[in-house]
Amino acid sequence: MAEHGPYLPHEPGYGLYQPGYGPFDDQTPDPDHRMLACQNAKAYLLQSSLTSGLNLYDHLVNVLTKIMDERPANPVDIFENISKDVKAAQFQKKMDTLRDEREILPSFGSAEIRRNLFFKSDAGDEEQEEELGEIPLPNVMETAFYFEQGGIGLSRDETYLIFLALKKLVSVQPIQTCRFWGRILGREKNYIIAEVQYREGEEEEETEEEEVIDEGDKRMDEVEGEDEENEKSEPPKSTYKPPPVIPKEENGTGANKHVYFVCNEPGEPWVKLPPVTPAQIVCARKIKKFFTGRLDAPIVSFPPFPGNEANYLRAQIARISAGTHVSPLGYYRFAEEGDEDEEGGGGRDDYEENPDFEPLSVFEMVESLSTWVHHVPSILKQVCAHKGHADLRYHSLCSTGFPSS
Repeated sequence: MAEHGPYLPHEPGYGLYQPGYGPFDDQTPDPDHRMLACQNAKAYLLQSSLTSGLNLYDHLVNVLTKIMDERPANPVDIFENISKDVKAAQFQKKMDTLRDEREILPSFGSAEIRRNLFFKSDAGDEEQEEELGEIPLPNVMETAFYFEQGGIGLSRDETYLIFLALKKLVSVQPIQTCRFWGRILGREKNYIIAEVQYREGEEEEETEEEEVIDEGDKRMDEVEGEDEENEKSEPPKSTYKPPPVIPKEENGTGANKHVYFVCNEPGEPWVKLPPVTPAQIVCARKIKKFFTGRLDAPIVSFPPFPGNEANYLRAQIARISAGTHVSPLGYYRFAEEGDEDEEGGGGRDDYEENPDFEPLSVFEMVESLSTWVHHVPSILKQVCAHKGHADLRYHSLCSTGFPSS
């Protein structure tokens, strides 16, 4: 490749100095060669300087534009001065004797996002909390202090920012209880997760999953209809039918007992995660994927995951919550003992603190794991059918007890 253009010196049209291109030559130049010569000349003028980053072509255009706009007397005599003025106008000072130019640091964007966390909420929210008589948000800093004693947890600054972000969430949502669930790391961004429970009658109904179930039923009906039409005219076909779509648990029960909000950094808007379905939990057990930090990111896996990263995150949250919540034996008790025998075992899903709990000594709690139990129902691996239902409504997330450690 030539230094001054896309054509080599021995090729025709390299420069204007070749025979036939002179101003006093009687020969008429070839138009194609003249075009090639102009392209090479322009390519040479467009070369940028390694010192200033400018090129001669743009500089000459700016100089001629300045001359045509100002139209000075005798421009040929002051052409060099005009060239210097054009170059000086392109120079921007980065520092002045009185005031330095403001530098945009990477932390400036984060500071702008977190600035809204320190604004006080409206007085109406405080009055509403007083009327309810309960504070939906626990003391996050006190909990973080106890984790710090064990050598785990986040820094105090980050914990305080998360606490302020949770306060913003409580102030805009009709939440009864709210707590910091944890943080999940991602390749691009991280997820800060809040676990909440709405006040009775305040939670919005979800329709997305119901539409998915309806679509699955329609597909089954279409397959049945096609089989009936083709029985008379075509040879017999396979009688395989896809399994029925397992409906999700209702909001406030089982794996959908709590609602989860996520954000990437404290100060960013909270995003509500959709309810989890049995199919998503079953598939989440079979695959391993890194989180990206983008809720709309697709999940490319085998077997195919029914949803995007928001659904995959919600499924993993349900699995972690069902397998990692432990407490001392006797710290919690069932809210209503009489509901144990009801269909579905719904009473086992509600628990409360035991006011008569007598804590054991630290030595006893460390010495034996039998003093610790899971206080959250586990998610069963098999698919069990509800008794008494003839419409094949399967339920894969039945909560049947509290497995101990």
